[in-house]
Amino acid sequence: MNLQLTRPIAFIDLETTGVNISLDRIVEIAIVKIMPDASKVIKRKLVNPGMPIPQGAIDVHGITNDMVKDAPTFKQVANEVKQFLDNCDIG
Repeated sequence: MNLQLTRPIAFIDLETTGVNISLDRIVEIAIVKIMPDASKVIKRKLVNPGMPIPQGAIDVHGITNDMVKDAPTFKQVANEVKQFLDNCDIG
């Protein structure tokens, strides 16, 4: 596929502690940014959700409590993610 981009387009994938948007939290943010010149920039961050990850969620994405125990919280990475997404269209 040949895209004619004037701005980068970013595709975001989240892994979470569950599917309830009121209660559950992000444990991983992955972003693939396609640039107008067709190059790719990838950012992946583990995030400490501040709560235990249920076994059912671990079974889905494979991210364990031990893997995120020393990771930053979403509040600590939010500005970095925002800056990475600045001037991007979201796919």
